[in-house]
Amino acid sequence: MTEDEVLQILDLVEKSNFDYLDLEIGDLKLTVSKSGVPAVPATVSVTQAAPAPAAAPAALASAAPAPAAAEPAPAAESAPAAQPVTVKEGTVAIPAPMVGTFYATPEPGAPPFVKLGDHVDAETTVGLVEVMKVFNAVSSGTTGTIDEVCVESGQFVEHGQTLFLVRPDA
Repeated sequence: MTEDEVLQILDLVEKSNFDYLDLEIGDLKLTVSKSGVPAVPATVSVTQAAPAPAAAPAALASAAPAPAAAEPAPAAESAPAAQPVTVKEGTVAIPAPMVGTFYATPEPGAPPFVKLGDHVDAETTVGLVEVMKVFNAVSSGTTGTIDEVCVESGQFVEHGQTLFLVRPDA
């Protein structure tokens, strides 16, 4: 991928309604975010096996788009927008510990960690939040029964967003 192609992609993302783009072409991976979701607004990582122009990473860092000003942007095309969840009386929220992508299963095709009606204790893993290819386990932090599932697997979540509601044991 040439420097011009990377700059064209950055320009397209900046002008679009998308907030985040993760593009992989062969050994090249390009991650771009308008809202600063990743630690670095735009990065290019290339393994040693893939030849790349020496100027591309430096040019990319200087050409990173500025955060969009007061423009609502969807988290991802296939994921629904995060809706505020009202904590019902008698329930406790399990919040997302960080910004990232929530996964309800340990791997594709596997059964979910928990589902509606399951009993959990404080150490029960209820899901994973992935941030830049690092998966972080989310524990329930309370003992009780899953009363409501508030997010879908693969959905982008914000820090503190409610993932599940648990009805604590009496």
